[in-house]
Amino acid sequence: MDIEQRVVVVTGAGSGIGRALAEAFAAGGARVVIGDVDQAGANETASRISAAGGSAVALRADAADPADIEALADNAFGPADIYVANAGIIGASGLGTDTDWERILGVNLRAHIRAAEVLVPQWRSRGRGYFVSIASAAGLLSQIGAAGYAVTKHAAVGFAEWLAITYGDDGIGVSCVCPLGVDTPLLHAVRNADEPDALVGAESIVQSGLVISPQDVATATVEAVRSERFLVLPHPQVLDMYRHKGSDYDRWIAGMRRYQRSLREG
Repeated sequence: MDIEQRVVVVTGAGSGIGRALAEAFAAGGARVVIGDVDQAGANETASRISAAGGSAVALRADAADPADIEALADNAFGPADIYVANAGIIGASGLGTDTDWERILGVNLRAHIRAAEVLVPQWRSRGRGYFVSIASAAGLLSQIGAAGYAVTKHAAVGFAEWLAITYGDDGIGVSCVCPLGVDTPLLHAVRNADEPDALVGAESIVQSGLVISPQDVATATVEAVRSERFLVLPHPQVLDMYRHKGSDYDRWIAGMRRYQRSLREG
């Protein structure tokens, strides 16, 4: 898919992976709509893009709020051609509470569903459109220490698969991005948490592979959109991990339990 002059919406673009994605799409000639609950962060991303000669507009938007999704999808640049569902949270450690589950389901999953509810009818009528789900390797594997994150990222991958299967023949493309550790404020926050489960979870992330930059994820994502490739693995070793999991589920679970014990003892 050609991204030049396309209208690209990126949620959670006030920092981290979202900012890098917005800058990468803008560098490719797209007109970028930056959504974030942090207005100052969104404005800073837009300013960086403008200073580099790109086109961007910043909106304060909650990625899970239907009204804000409508505003992002129909913005100053016109209807969205590409929607990057990037906003996400790590959520509570351990099992969490009902309130914790409502929050993480809203941001990590329902935000994707609600965006699709707005965009898919428009894209089907136009015969084109592209949805990018920024999920996680946790959606293919799991996440030690945080049930909400593991479950919602699995669900995000599943929803992206369903979109690709259901609407691919209507001209709608889908990419699902599943990195391991990325050097973002989210990872820093987890590494500095007080809860033992959160610290173990953070350690599992940094030990699983090289912690890469947000720009690495953005580069891989833009390339995938251009080639209309579904599964995007900025850490290529995730594919072998995923294959190992599927080849012997019981052995994989036993290995993950051993790994968790070693982290807790360490």
